[in-house]
Amino acid sequence: MQPKVYLVSDHEINSNLIDADALYILKKLREAGFIAYLVGGSVRDLLVNKVPKDFDISTSARPEQIKALFTRSCILIGRRFRLAHIRFGHKIIEVSTFRSGDNESDLILQDNQWGTPEQDVLRRDFTVNGLFYDPTDHSIIDYVGGWEDIHKNVLRTIGDAESRFKQDPVRMIRLLKFRARFGFQIAPEARQALINCREEILKSSQARILEEVLRMLESGASAPFFNLLKESGLLKLLFSKLAHFLAGEKGKELMLLLTAADKIHSLDRKNVMDRSVLGGCLIFPLLQKELQSEYLDRKQTPHMGDIILSTGTVIKDFELDSFSQLPRRLTAAIASILATQYRLTPPSGKRHHHPKILKHKDFPLALEFLKLRAMVDKSLIEVYQSWRDSYRQYERQSDRRGQNHHQNPHRG
Repeated sequence: MQPKVYLVSDHEINSNLIDADALYILKKLREAGFIAYLVGGSVRDLLVNKVPKDFDISTSARPEQIKALFTRSCILIGRRFRLAHIRFGHKIIEVSTFRSGDNESDLILQDNQWGTPEQDVLRRDFTVNGLFYDPTDHSIIDYVGGWEDIHKNVLRTIGDAESRFKQDPVRMIRLLKFRARFGFQIAPEARQALINCREEILKSSQARILEEVLRMLESGASAPFFNLLKESGLLKLLFSKLAHFLAGEKGKELMLLLTAADKIHSLDRKNVMDRSVLGGCLIFPLLQKELQSEYLDRKQTPHMGDIILSTGTVIKDFELDSFSQLPRRLTAAIASILATQYRLTPPSGKRHHHPKILKHKDFPLALEFLKLRAMVDKSLIEVYQSWRDSYRQYERQSDRRGQNHHQNPHRG
């Protein structure tokens, strides 16, 4: 198959948006005699004039050859899917070898079969992610019609949609992810395949599903993504407690929290909120409902012991009905953040700024969550500002104490 090649005169990619370290890797691979391209999401983002989050590279070099070329800065990872990670300080750029293999079999079980650029791109998920960028002449190489689909804002699978979703059911999550993030329309055949294949999602890796969901919470498009999960029927299969809640009258409260988190992300894309704060958006409305029915509707005021117990119960129930289990460290942080909300805004309505609360390691996260709540419920703005000011004062005093201790290290 001959690809369509789009020259620099055909597109308006701003080469200044391309990571300098990615260009260095591409140059070094080419100087060593290998083919090397930017591939996937970075090319898609460049074409729609977005700054790519990651720069992935595909090459004809085998993993061991990449390792030999970049020595200490390169580590090889994975067995089933061997990849090279090249490190630049805290930054990692992923380099994969062109692969081949049958696209039409059911689940993909073998990945380390090396191939050509064309074979490699035919294994990818969607046409919009199937473009190569050649840095030597700034051309776009298109084997799958991705160029046209990007310009038409269409999400289309590479190959038969049902076969591709059965091969790797996580692609259904990714389909909704790109719809939520970029506003692309889903091609009719992919939409029908999603309906036909949605139960296949239960054959997926729990860890992969969880990571895709957590990344979407961080993406700035979490509200539309969860709405799409609900509409597609995937949410009921993956997080049934959440699907049931969103279908009820209180579901709007959860979506408003996610919308607030998305808004904060849009104002500062580099400052991604902690996953425990974002995860709290999914569970806090469930906790509020529990406390309402167990205590407040009965004209009872829950004590902190009751609240801590209810928080643990709600998180446990959420997990029992979920396909993927949250890491224990994450659930512990979520529990702490949510229980602390009832210290910051007590059900009794009486507020006391206990200095002890400010010293708790999770307090900054709890304060951030209170900010989200205040964005949804304007009556909490004054409460949030009061706690924020108290915490800033506490930090200033802590800094002064630290400075004094540094100046007088031997004082009694």
